[in-house]
Order: sequence, then C-alpha cells, then structure tokens
Amino acid sequence: MTGQDRLMAGIELGGTKAIALLARGRDVLASARIPTTTPDATLQAIGDRIEAWQSEHGRAHALGIASFGPLGLDRSRPDYGHITSTPKPGWRQTELVRHFGMRFGVPIGFDTDVAGAALAEHRWGAAQGCDVAIYMTIGTGVGGGIVVDGRPVHGLVHPELGHLRVRRATGDGFAGVCPFHGDCLEGLVSGPAIAARTGLDGASVGNDHAVWNDVMAELAEAMAMLLLTLSPRRIVIGGGVLQQRSSLFERLRQRTAGLLGGYVAGIDEDSLAALIVPPGLGAMAGPLGAIALAEDAWNGGGPVVAATAQNPLQNHI
Repeated sequence: MTGQDRLMAGIELGGTKAIALLARGRDVLASARIPTTTPDATLQAIGDRIEAWQSEHGRAHALGIASFGPLGLDRSRPDYGHITSTPKPGWRQTELVRHFGMRFGVPIGFDTDVAGAALAEHRWGAAQGCDVAIYMTIGTGVGGGIVVDGRPVHGLVHPELGHLRVRRATGDGFAGVCPFHGDCLEGLVSGPAIAARTGLDGASVGNDHAVWNDVMAELAEAMAMLLLTLSPRRIVIGGGVLQQRSSLFERLRQRTAGLLGGYVAGIDEDSLAALIVPPGLGAMAGPLGAIALAEDAWNGGGPVVAATAQNPLQNHI
C-alpha cells in the first residue's frame, strides 16, 4: 500500500484559522475549520476533531502539519517542531510536533504552510512534472515555498520569499507595512499593503485601479529575481490578492517579460502564461499540503517524528 492509499491526517495552521482534515491522497474524507485563538485551545480543538474522525474512519497512519511561521525545521536544533519568532501574540515558541506526536503516536511531517502548498501543487496540481517549482501566496502576508525534485527546500531556515527586497517602481514613495522591513515584498504587495495604499478593502479595489501599476511592477521584480536565481519550471501564485483576477496575471507576466529583456532564451510573455499561473488546487492547496507532508512522513521522505508518552520523539524509519 502506497502513502496515497493510506489514511492521513492533516493540519493547515494559519494565523486566523486552522483547517483539519482526513484524506486518502487528494480524496478528502472529512474537514473542519477551527479558529486560531490561543495555542492551548486551538491545538486541543484540532486534536479532538481528528480523534472524532478516527473513530469513524479508522486510525490515520501519519499526520502532516503545514503551519504559519517562522518555524524550527532543523532537527539538530532544540527549536525543531516549534513556531519560533512569530509576531502573532501568544504563539512564539509554541511546540507543535511534540504536542501532536505525544497525542497520536504516528510519524509527523512538518513544514511551512507555503512549502506544503508547493508540495501539493507539485503532486496533484499546477506544478505536476516540474523538477523546480515555487508556490507563492499573496494575501494577509506574502510567503513562498520551493520544491526541488519533489522535496521542499530547507537550509539555514526555510525560504522567506515575502521578505525579499525589490527594486521600487519609479515614483512609488509608499513606505510599506512590514513591521520588520517596511518596503519588502510583503510590505508592498500584501492585502494590508494594498489597503494602506488605497484606503479600501481588497474586494473594493478594481482591476483598473491605479494602485496595480506599482504593485504589479514590484511583484514582477520578484518574479524576475526568482526566475533568474532558482530557474523554476512553474511559479504558482495563490492567496486572496490575485484570486479571480486573470487580467492582473496578464499584466504581471507582461511586466516580468519586460524585466527579463529577452535574456532567458525562449522566455517571453507567451511562454510566461504557462509558467506564472494560479493554483491548480485552488483554496485546497494549503490543506492538501498538510496531507502531502503526512504522506512523505510515512514514506520516509520528509521530516518524520513518531512519539508516544512511553517513547517520545523517536525517529520512524
């Protein structure tokens, strides 16, 4: 039986809500939305929901956690399995892997929410067959996950694409809203940034609003930078800012092609239509990312921890 045939549990933990689900591959058997409040209340509610589903569907073979960050992903460090330096009140240094490992005693896959979404898009969505793929979300914040040969990229930390500094559009004096960097990518193109630029909520900003001139120019700088540094076959862009805005995708590709200036052979505006794309899985990219992490945990291809009260945090081989 392969990982995709087995019953898996997943948790997409976001800053305002969590999605818990039970699935076999991309076939979701049960899911629930749980508000992200305090760590104790939120993690307890998620665990209770998964336990209730298991009484009906059977025991999950592994659990995937795709969480907001920053996260501790280096298994040699004491902060492995934690949310680390998040600005979200009350969540700094919250243990996730040990908490759920002690409760369920199964292999656990653990990564950022965007790395999980990148993995899901690679496995089931718009990035299938791509040896190098990027998933970027542009919403309340900006984040990105990178998958190379089917595995999320880690290193010193995990990629933080939302905090890249980009060349500013000519005449754009907006200071940015990122509390750490001001006018990094997140500070310029996220939902809160667009609201601060316009004084409007996101749904009220039409596709013809002048704000998109600067936002598309600065987002295109990031696209060109990623194409030149990581050479992805696909950049999948999710999140609420560009959702259902196909004309903005067209403008983004046009600006990106202009910045590349014909340097990358065979890459022009037409070819970018197949390279910079919306998610194939839509809003399910994140939740299914947690399932993909669980599958990799079971198959030994990702960060894996099996724990019980009697035998905490032993490796599953």
